[in-house]
Amino acid sequence: MEFLMALVVGVFFAVSIYFMLSKKLLKVVFGTLLISHAANLMLLTSGGLKGEKAPILSDGSTLSYADPIPQALILTAIVIGFGVTAFILVLTCRLYKTFATDDLSILRGEANEK
Repeated sequence: MEFLMALVVGVFFAVSIYFMLSKKLLKVVFGTLLISHAANLMLLTSGGLKGEKAPILSDGSTLSYADPIPQALILTAIVIGFGVTAFILVLTCRLYKTFATDDLSILRGEANEK
C-alpha cells in the first residue's frame, strides 16, 4: 500500500510542477494547491499505513500504537495551506481585475518586447 501511495505522491508532484510552469496564472495557483496536497499525502504515507490502535494508553500495555505526529503535522499543514490558497486566490482575482489577463508573459511585459 505504501508503494501505491508513493506512486500517487510522485504523480501529484509531477502534475503540480507541470501546472506551476504554465503561463496561465490560474494553473499556477492550482499547481500550488496540488503540491500542498501532495506534501500532506507524503507526510501521511511516511507515518505508515498500518491501521494500528490509537495512541491512548489506558491499561499500560505496550502494544503497537499509531504515531500521532504525522497527523498533527498534516492538520497544521492543511490550515496553513488553506490560508495561503485563500491569499493567492484573492491576489489572482485582484490581478485579473487590474490587468484583465491571467497570462504571465503579458504581466511580465515580455509580449510588448517582441
